[in-house]
Amino acid sequence: MKIQSYFAEAYTELVHKVTWPTWKELQNSAVVVMVASLIIALLIFLIDISFENLMKFVYSLFY
Repeated sequence: MKIQSYFAEAYTELVHKVTWPTWKELQNSAVVVMVASLIIALLIFLIDISFENLMKFVYSLFY
């Protein structure tokens, strides 16, 4: 009975107590996440390229 009660309470909470975002809010949030992901990917790419060039320079000093 405890499991059935748990699922009944979970359903009631999800249907009646949770405030779900509107479609427009959901779209705006998705755009924000995509832009932030692209910016972070670009920063990591630039850091990677910089580190690669730095390491090539350091290795060229020894060989």
